[in-house]
Amino acid sequence: MMKTETTIRETAGETAGVRPRTGHRRRWILAGVGLLLVAGLGWRVLGSRGAGSAKGPGAEARPVPVAVASVTQRDVPIYLEGLGTVVALATVTVKSQVDGRLDAVHFVEGQRVKKGEVIAQVDPRPFQAQLHQAEATLARDQAQLRNARLNLERYRDLRKQNLIAQQQVDDQQTQADQFAATVGIDQAQVETARLNLDYARIVSPIDGVTGIRQVDPGNLVHASDANGIVVITQLDPIGVLFTLPQDDLPRVSKALAEGPLTVEALSRDGNAKLGTGNVLLVDNQINQTTATIRLKAVFPNPDNALWPNQFVKARLLLTIRTGALVVPTPAIQRGPKGTFVYVVGPGNTVVVRPVELDSTEGSLAIVAKGVTVGEQVVVDGQNQIRPGSLVQPRQAEGSAAPPAQKASTSP
Repeated sequence: MMKTETTIRETAGETAGVRPRTGHRRRWILAGVGLLLVAGLGWRVLGSRGAGSAKGPGAEARPVPVAVASVTQRDVPIYLEGLGTVVALATVTVKSQVDGRLDAVHFVEGQRVKKGEVIAQVDPRPFQAQLHQAEATLARDQAQLRNARLNLERYRDLRKQNLIAQQQVDDQQTQADQFAATVGIDQAQVETARLNLDYARIVSPIDGVTGIRQVDPGNLVHASDANGIVVITQLDPIGVLFTLPQDDLPRVSKALAEGPLTVEALSRDGNAKLGTGNVLLVDNQINQTTATIRLKAVFPNPDNALWPNQFVKARLLLTIRTGALVVPTPAIQRGPKGTFVYVVGPGNTVVVRPVELDSTEGSLAIVAKGVTVGEQVVVDGQNQIRPGSLVQPRQAEGSAAPPAQKASTSP
């Protein structure tokens, strides 16, 4: 019993001793957290003051490097661009116009052929026989016609002497006329036989390039065959069909009435020039689905740079704007009040200059008013400057060197 009471007292004493030590430790932790908060707040205040001191007059006076270009006056070509497809001006499926055995093929696939050049031969012997038969029939009927006409002359003489009746003269006249008609039919038969014999020699109807041969020699060919013998495509010259928005139609029609319009065919990415041609026609109707108008241009194509069904970018030279004020396109900025540029003024400080933009042609912007020739405009680095900022201009690539400016000197 005594041991138990002693143990309970010791345990209670230990517990009472632990609790004061735990509370003391919490106070120290809270005090440390408070010190850290005070230190962080002080550091922030000191940092903001240091930053404020860093933005003093010396920092504001530091020039901002920018790229500049000169406002120039030049003749600018005005282009209209559209997507186009290369089309052959003529594509012919060469077929046999007579039935017979294909004896020979005189072309190689992919070969250039000329108009009138023999490219295949059908067995001509049946047609030669038909021609000989038609010529013989013609000769026979011509002899009968001569005899009938001689008899007609005799009958007329006898009739003048009243030795025969008029009926005999009329009958002989009818017979002679019949023989004359027969001779006419025979002549047509001869011409048909000669034509079939000529058709046995299959010639190219156009200048072009042969495709894949559809029939091998030895096969029977017919005039009704759907595939024919070969397809010949004209590649030089060649055409391009391209589309433009219907809003451009009045300008195109006006320019086309004044003279031929030049068209450039470019690769799909616009990096390679494939050829230069002229507008052939403007389609006679607008596509209501796409609100576009279709044009056709013709291109010389001696090196086969353009190929049928090839997609290209067509660039139509509409006119040339003479003496236009131009700046690089990146110099044009847009704000709530419209378009403007940053102009480098005296002392290499920039000013905002509102401009009226006429049009944009590729990398150049045509300015109607707002700048003058020779002024320097910022083309790169506009996001780092404000009106009145001091800049350190460097010449942009591909532009003329800016005139030297005197830098301001601080007293």
